[in-house]
Amino acid sequence: MDLGWISVAVFAVIVILAVVTLLRTVVVIQQGTVGVVRRLGQLQRPVRPPGITFLIPYFDQMVVVDIRETPRTGDRQDVITRDNVSVAVNATIFSQVVDAERALFDVSNYFVAVDQLSRTTLRAVFGSMSLDEALSQREQINAQLQTQMETVTDKWGIRINRIEIVDIVPPGQILQAMALQKQADQEKRAAILQSEGQQQSAINVAEGQKQAVIKQAEGERESQILRAEGQKQAAILEAEGRSQAIATVYNSIHEGKPDASLLAILQLDTLSKFAASNNSKVLVPYESAALLGAAQALRTILSEAPSSDSVPVGPNKT
Repeated sequence: MDLGWISVAVFAVIVILAVVTLLRTVVVIQQGTVGVVRRLGQLQRPVRPPGITFLIPYFDQMVVVDIRETPRTGDRQDVITRDNVSVAVNATIFSQVVDAERALFDVSNYFVAVDQLSRTTLRAVFGSMSLDEALSQREQINAQLQTQMETVTDKWGIRINRIEIVDIVPPGQILQAMALQKQADQEKRAAILQSEGQQQSAINVAEGQKQAVIKQAEGERESQILRAEGQKQAAILEAEGRSQAIATVYNSIHEGKPDASLLAILQLDTLSKFAASNNSKVLVPYESAALLGAAQALRTILSEAPSSDSVPVGPNKT
């Protein structure tokens, strides 16, 4: 019975050793990782790619290294800016192993190394700028952090793809002062906009009044021009009417062939109108000879007219 149990135990040990040996011989490397093999403590090249790889059991040791981009969110830490303001900063670092051998053998623990390097770099970058610059220049801060960290991590076979600042939290008193400053800036901007609006409104009103005065002056000028044109046209028409009337009278007189007697009568009629006027002065024509001739002609005409005594009397009168 003892020999049976011993044989069973030996068989079980042999099976277990066979399974362990098989597991140490055939290893599957997952996609996104690589295997670094050390044989009796010495690095074996090349680095094993993803897939099935074979090792010498009990002599080879393989370390699997993740070569994917890995985000690491650091703890929030307090940093002091150039103007001596303490702010709490938190950043996320996106790093990737590009050389597994150097990541394992050039630094003892690259996870801790990258974390500690990010802390010191954050303090250095924020210590070189003021609080206003730190709050308004996140892109520049990210670029400076990445540049300074890459100069160190390149020697470790680690690439810093990008760094993102998650939070920048100033103290409560600073936040209150910034809020008051922001409010003052907003009020100042509102006052400026209001004054600019009033100025523009005054300019628009002045421009409108100017345009109205110009339009009114142009209207008055056009009205005067039209009035003058109308008066001119009326004067022209009146002169033409007078000219036509004089021409008509003149033609009528010439067609009637007036004699000296008619002209004398017309002159006497004119003199009688002068005498009948209310003027205290009587105008006597300078050409007295013509006036006497007109009177003589009138006397001749009157003498030739039949008198009332020469009217024939009917047969019943004596």
